Amino acid sequence: MEPENPFDHSQIDDVIHGRLRLGVMAYLSSASPAIFGELRDKVGATDGNLSTHLKKLEEAGYVRQEKRFVGKKPQTRIFLTDSGRKAWLDWIDQMRGLMEAAD
Repeated sequence: MEPENPFDHSQIDDVIHGRLRLGVMAYLSSASPAIFGELRDKVGATDGNLSTHLKKLEEAGYVRQEKRFVGKKPQTRIFLTDSGRKAWLDWIDQMRGLMEAAD
């Protein structure tokens, strides 16, 4: 049996690994739920760009969006799902493994 390759990157989740989505996942891992405008400002995105990336994360089952009204103002809250938290923690473990192998 061949030993495991510590530099194997084939299992890195490309949905999370994109720069903006990475920032979204990192922020939501500590601040879920987040209000859309708050998340947009924290990750430095435009409304449209953030919406596009949230859709990809939502399609993967990593986030859930909830639209509601506060008074008469619409508000979108973004939640990290259980599978999103697991995917995030798996991504962190994979990055740690790569960094330790390079040490």
